[in-house]
Parts: sequence; structure tokens; C-alpha cells
Amino acid sequence: MRLAVISDIHGNLTALETVLDDLAKVGSVDLTWCLGDLAAFGPRPAECVRRIKALAEADEGKTFRVIGGNTDRYLVYGERLRVPFPQDEAEFAQHAQNLADRDTILNWNVKQLDWECYHFLKTTLRRDLMKDVEGYGLVLGYHGIPGDDEAFLLPNTPDEQAADHLLDREGRMGIGGHTHRPMNRKVGRWHLINVGSIGMSFDQPGIAQYGLFTFEGDSVTVELRAIPYDVEAAMADLQTAQHPVPHWFASRIRPD
Repeated sequence: MRLAVISDIHGNLTALETVLDDLAKVGSVDLTWCLGDLAAFGPRPAECVRRIKALAEADEGKTFRVIGGNTDRYLVYGERLRVPFPQDEAEFAQHAQNLADRDTILNWNVKQLDWECYHFLKTTLRRDLMKDVEGYGLVLGYHGIPGDDEAFLLPNTPDEQAADHLLDREGRMGIGGHTHRPMNRKVGRWHLINVGSIGMSFDQPGIAQYGLFTFEGDSVTVELRAIPYDVEAAMADLQTAQHPVPHWFASRIRPD
């Protein structure tokens, strides 16, 4: 059984199409999970939602399943992500502009959606995924942690805290997104994976990240893929789409 897991597209259609092309080349996949954050911040929110929606509806969710992330929830309900507290006077001077940029981008993202996109995002929220893989056991899919799309499960999260996040769940493997950084670690009986971000990687700007999982009996092979995409095309798309704060997104996808 082969599972593909994608997450954190963030309206970056160039990166999404690069990953879908790569998936078409790697061979047969039995099931694909999308773990949320489809639209927010990037230049093509509606196009990314429509692309994922079409894949999910092609066979009524039998081989392509989608859940929402925290930023999908922001677009649906008008909630906003919290920003770090300013640590000094210089940071405080920039604080109001950071809040304004955040709200301007998210409000613009919502305006790009039509009713079908908006309604689809709403149906994905506050959900997790589960697959009982024959011979291996239960595999969970979530955005942040099971039951919480905001919480962070990081490579340096203490083992005890990481175990607490899954304390009330049955299973053997947990796969998430949200942090925009890949992870592959063992905590007690859990094999915990983060597949990184397709559209806005924090550790590899300009790289689209996703995961492939090949289950054979009691074992699994984990491949965390990192695929370069056309950053210049994505940058140009910011201008073509008339993104309201293009430098905000550009600074997060351009490699140093």
C-alpha cells in the first residue's frame, strides 16, 4: 500500500502543480491525503482550492482525501493567526504594519474565492484522517496535532509532550503538516512524521515538500521528497494576480 501526503499549499499554484507532476512520475499511489492550508497568503487561493477540490471529488474521496488547516479556518470564519510579541521598541514600531499586512492579505484571499471554494473549505475544517493499513496498523493524519490545527509538533518537542499530544489516540504512525518543516522521529510506540510544506517551506524556500509512504507488511518506507519549483514563475504570479503585499510572500519563497 502506498500513501502520498501533501500539506500547506498556501495558494502557491506553481509549487502545487510541480508536486502533482512529480506524483504522476513516481508511480502508482493507492491513497493521497491533503492535510490543509490550501489557500491563505499566496497569489492563487481559488485556483489551489479548485485543484484540490477536483481531485477530492473525482472519485468521491475514495483515493484523495482532504482536511483543513488553521489558515483555511481563518478564511472561513474570519479568525486571524497570532503574531509574536514585539521584543523591543524597534519591533514594536513594526508591529502595527505586520498586523495590517496579515489582515490585508487574508482579506484579499477571501475575496478571490467564490462560493463553491468557500463552502468546500468549510467542509474540510476540524477533521483528522485515519487509515488502518493491513499488516501495519492505524495511521493518523492531522494538520497540527490530532484534534488541534494550531498546536505545533516539532523535531525538538520533548518526547513527553509529543506523546501527550497523542495520548488519547490509537495508532502507530502520525503524519502532520503545519510547521512547514519536515520531521521523522520515533516517540514511544509512535512514528511521527511531518511532510513539510508544498508552497511555503520554512527550511527550504523554493522547494516543494511532501511525503511518500510505502507499507509492506509490518514495515514502512518513508520518503520525504523535496522538489524544486520555478520560483521566478511564482514571483511573477504575485504581480499577475495583483497580490496586495507581494513582498510578504516573496520573502518566504525566495531562497537566500
